[in-house]
Amino acid sequence: FEKGMEEHLADLQTIVDNTDEEPSFDNTIAAYDRAGSLIGKISSVFSNMCSSLNTDELKEVQTEMVPILSRHSSSTYTLPGLFQRIDKVYQTREALATDLSLEQIRLIERIHMDFKRAGASFSEEEKKEYSEIKAKLASLTTEFAQNVMKDEETYEIVFSRGDMEGCPESLIEAAKQAAVERSKGDEDYVITLSRSLVEPFLTYSSRRDLREKAWKEWSRRGELSEDRSNLPIAVELLKLRKRQAEMHGCKNFAEYQCVDRMAKTPENVMDLLTNVWERAKITANKEREALEAYCKDVGDDLGEDGIQPWDWRYYAEKVRIAKYDFDESLLRPYLSLDKVTEAVMAVSNKLFGLRYVKRDDIIGYHPDVNTYEVRETLEDGTDKLVAIFLHDNYARKYKASGAWMSEFRGQTKNLAPGDDEVQGVPIIANNNNFAKTSGQTLLSFDDATTLFHEMGHGHHGMLSDANYGTLAGTNVLTDFVELPSQLMEHWLKQPEVLQEYARHYESNEPIPEEMMAKLNAANSFNQGFETIEFTSCALLDMAMHQLEDYDHFDIAQFEKEELERLGMPKGIIMRHRPAHFQHLFASNHYAAGYYVYLWAEVLDADAFAAFKETGDVFDEETARKVRKFIYSSGNTAAPDELFRSFRGRDPDIKFMLEKKGLATAD
Repeated sequence: FEKGMEEHLADLQTIVDNTDEEPSFDNTIAAYDRAGSLIGKISSVFSNMCSSLNTDELKEVQTEMVPILSRHSSSTYTLPGLFQRIDKVYQTREALATDLSLEQIRLIERIHMDFKRAGASFSEEEKKEYSEIKAKLASLTTEFAQNVMKDEETYEIVFSRGDMEGCPESLIEAAKQAAVERSKGDEDYVITLSRSLVEPFLTYSSRRDLREKAWKEWSRRGELSEDRSNLPIAVELLKLRKRQAEMHGCKNFAEYQCVDRMAKTPENVMDLLTNVWERAKITANKEREALEAYCKDVGDDLGEDGIQPWDWRYYAEKVRIAKYDFDESLLRPYLSLDKVTEAVMAVSNKLFGLRYVKRDDIIGYHPDVNTYEVRETLEDGTDKLVAIFLHDNYARKYKASGAWMSEFRGQTKNLAPGDDEVQGVPIIANNNNFAKTSGQTLLSFDDATTLFHEMGHGHHGMLSDANYGTLAGTNVLTDFVELPSQLMEHWLKQPEVLQEYARHYESNEPIPEEMMAKLNAANSFNQGFETIEFTSCALLDMAMHQLEDYDHFDIAQFEKEELERLGMPKGIIMRHRPAHFQHLFASNHYAAGYYVYLWAEVLDADAFAAFKETGDVFDEETARKVRKFIYSSGNTAAPDELFRSFRGRDPDIKFMLEKKGLATAD
């Protein structure tokens, strides 16, 4: 790290010291984009390990290094003379336009904005304060994430075989595997706080008392231990972000974040969230009534309070079976991890011509990691290496929860003289947290959707075709970044994909047409619940980050009062409560930005409609356009321009509302 930081500053100082030449695109902007290649490599490996294999020893390094790296980053933006050269190129960009491409103009504008948002135009005193704020933010977000990881590592519920009543064999086997990994007794079964174990248990366990126990611990991640409670950390983060926004002349952090997003203002975000929220409340309340009616019909007495959060998934599955004759546990044998992986790679090939060549000789950072060369045949017959792809699918100790795509190396064509071109080939990783079993890993439909989702992000990185790393891959505005991922989800549901790849893991028989029809019929079932779970998080996020005073702020009380004000439907809680809301508090990227998934859902539903309108979900011309404008362009143009180039118009919300079954909910 020390060597990397030293070389990075030396690269930047070389730009500043070039006083023999007037600042130009090549000697200033392109040189800046290229600078710091060593620290970039080191930081990428380090950050990936801190998410995927964060041992106790590495956590200590992470805690020590994070503020150091943050201060280094601040110093690169405040290096005397550097911003002045960048600003000079920025001020003359229109005069240079005849000699520069649109991508180069975009790069000038993005780098200039990055410097402004990093405090480059502040006074010296303000720069020092801002650097300290950023360092404190980095340390606190790291501590927040480590606390959640520690709760998920250490907490467990040990059951007997009898306690697993109602659970499918795939879940029972996963619980047994978790017990083996944690050195429990031969008769023990373990449910951890991993979503891949808890959610199926809440869905299938017929023991209401045990569902309640599991749910209460799961929903309290980040506050299970007094010595690592995350709520005080979250409040401190909110205060620091408020000061950060004030220094940029913004009323609150939500306003500061929205400036550099498609939404532009918190008001535009709230318009979308409120529209969907009010519709979803109607649908969710009808769903709860259906669950309670089912309980009454079968004689299950839930008491005066009715459906509770630990009941909803269980009874929703019962109603799904009763209403649609669709038992999702019977679908799992047709969705083995191997076949779903094969399916998404086949979709990738059919849309974009990509081939995945497994490389067992390339050693990953953990035995669970599968490594592939991603290749394509060009029109002239040339076989091209597109990317290296790492697939890390299983939950384990020292691994963060959730699912994500990341880069070990981003795509670029702006290499230093003498560099091998392979240095511009992206190395992309997808992480999931599926429950590992001793045999075939069987996925729920939600799990399979997650795998497709992350592969959508993966394609955003792998197919990137920018000239400059700053604009490449997923380096886009936050409310555009989920479009490529959510768009990829659509292909999992297509009959031609399911018929070919949803095959029984033992017999290799294809999914029965009757089961597929029932899956499609139940597609919008429980959408009210799922939309409320998400939208409540997004609304609370925006509300918290629009406050202008955090003195004596009680985040738990605010959560309670805000959800009451919104009219939170009974029996549902937020998908991520504040103490473990890592999108908000384990980094700053999605803070005042959790809404982006819904914003992107408007875009992805409309984009997939373009394929359906052709009558062929693999239409060659539409696939060519979606690759060019959505998956390959990165941030080389404004995202609204890219969408219009693909679709020929601005996005229409109706496709998203129809997809969620909310179009008629009013």
